[in-house]
Amino acid sequence: MNAPSSMLHVRLDNELKAKATEALAAMGLSASDAVRLLFHRIAADQAFPLELKVPNAETRAAMAEAQALIASGQARFTDAETLIADLEKDAGL
Repeated sequence: MNAPSSMLHVRLDNELKAKATEALAAMGLSASDAVRLLFHRIAADQAFPLELKVPNAETRAAMAEAQALIASGQARFTDAETLIADLEKDAGL
């Protein structure tokens, strides 16, 4: 059973909201997700926490690749040996 919930209304400058919403979207979060995350951390830590950043290009590419693989239902590697060989190659082994 879900716990009761309530609404939180926040007034923001339109430009600030647009910029923040765009940055959150790049992190895969909605404005509501960000507020819930913030409140969970404040409640758990009893302090104002976090430092979230937009992922760099390499991380965004990896995230996009993962999403594409999930959507296609295809594995990136055909077997464990191919996976290990790729990991070793990337590690310079």
